[in-house]
Order: sequence, then structure tokens, then C-alpha cells
Amino acid sequence: MAPEKTIVNGSKPEIRHRRERAQPTRVGVLIVEDHTATRDGLRTAINSQRDLRVLGVAGTWQDALVKARRLRPEILLLDLNLPDGNGWTLLEQLRSEGCLPRTLVLSVCEEAVYARRLLRAGARGYLMKDEPLTRVLGAIRQIHAGHIIAGASISSLLMAEALDLGSGTPPSGDSSPLVETLSDRELLVSSLLARDLTNKQVSIQLGLSEKTVHTYKARIMTKLGVQTTPELVSRLRLLDRSGTFPAHHPTGGKIGRGIES
Repeated sequence: MAPEKTIVNGSKPEIRHRRERAQPTRVGVLIVEDHTATRDGLRTAINSQRDLRVLGVAGTWQDALVKARRLRPEILLLDLNLPDGNGWTLLEQLRSEGCLPRTLVLSVCEEAVYARRLLRAGARGYLMKDEPLTRVLGAIRQIHAGHIIAGASISSLLMAEALDLGSGTPPSGDSSPLVETLSDRELLVSSLLARDLTNKQVSIQLGLSEKTVHTYKARIMTKLGVQTTPELVSRLRLLDRSGTFPAHHPTGGKIGRGIES
């Protein structure tokens, strides 16, 4: 770079070099959220940060998959409930393709077993949707730095669960012993059956054949000790009301004042 000559107090020219201000590298984020108000609130908050920026937003499973592949964000901010699929299966798909970004899940499900399984599946963080924006922004930075993050309530549940396991007693909570017998995929199928979806509707949601869904359903019935479909649905509804499965909002009206405000 050529030096710049300046005159100091009318005397001999003084040589000084221009100093270019190094622009801070901004971490690229992809927001996957079908609720417009929540999505816009997150985008505004992230773009207002000097070290963060939104590379793109997606409101559906398919759009999220396309944009994650194309944009290659460093952070994926993921809602679990999408109109054409489940955020969990998106995480699994990206992981299988070797292009899963560091992922922060935002959920309305305060259930330790669900958080633990998502973290085991590849997510790097799990926060409740009622967390304040400052907490979400901080979690993005921590995940980018290589840490694993969980909200205070989930962390407490996981810690209590760990202590229970260490003492040789089963984890606390009525639903835990039942849920622990289900595989990750069976848990997903169960969450959809609890909402009165047919085998065909579940197959579309998860991208599986009806025959495969029927097989999962039969395994779930065996593990939960039920004989009929009505009995299964009734049992799964009880688990759903207890918060075992992620909440479903067909109209997109999710909670989360902290994020939307």
C-alpha cells in the first residue's frame, strides 16, 4: 500500500501509512422458523449485532434443506415444528450429508429426554422459546466457540436425571420410564400419532413409507403395553399433555415472548 504524505505544522512532509480498519468477521446464521413474528424478531436481533449476520431464513422443511446446502451457515437456528416436516429429521438429513452446521434448537418442549436425544443427534444447543433474546444471542456465540448449551430449566432436569442414574434409581417423572424405551424415530412417530395423524399423514411428515410407519407403530404399542390403536392414542395423548412431545401449533402461533419482543 502506498504511503500517504502529510504536512505537519508547515514543516517537512511526514510519511504515514493509512491504516485500514479490519472488519470483524460476522458469524453466518440460518433461521428455520415457520412463525413470521418469531422469525422476523430473530433476524432483526441477529443483524443488529456486529459479529453476527443472517444469511437466510426458511419457514419450511424443504426450504431449510435447500438453503442449508446452498448457504453453508456456521449456525443453524432450528424450530422443531415445521408445516411440512420435523426439525429433528432435518437435523438428521443434514448430518447424513455431512453439512450439518452447529445447531441451536429453540423449543417449547421442556422435557430432558427430548433435549438429550437432540443433543446426541448432533444439535449443539437447546433453549426454550421463552428465553430472552440476549440469551439466544449469547448461546449462538457460545455454540460457535465450540460449547454445548442448554437452558437453565433443561440443564437442571438433565443434572437431576444424571444424579438419579448415578444413584441407581430410575429418572424422576412419570413419563420418563416409558419414553426411555422408545428409539429416537419411535419417539418422533409417537409425537405425531398423539395428535391423531394417520399412518399415511405420519409417513408424509417423516418421509417414510406407510409400511415403515406401521412397523414403528407396532413396536411402540408393544413397548407401551397397549393392544389397540385407540388405547395407544390415549396413552400417547397423556404423554403429550405432560410435555413429553414438542408442542404442535397448526396455525403457527407459538409461544416465545422473549424472542418475539
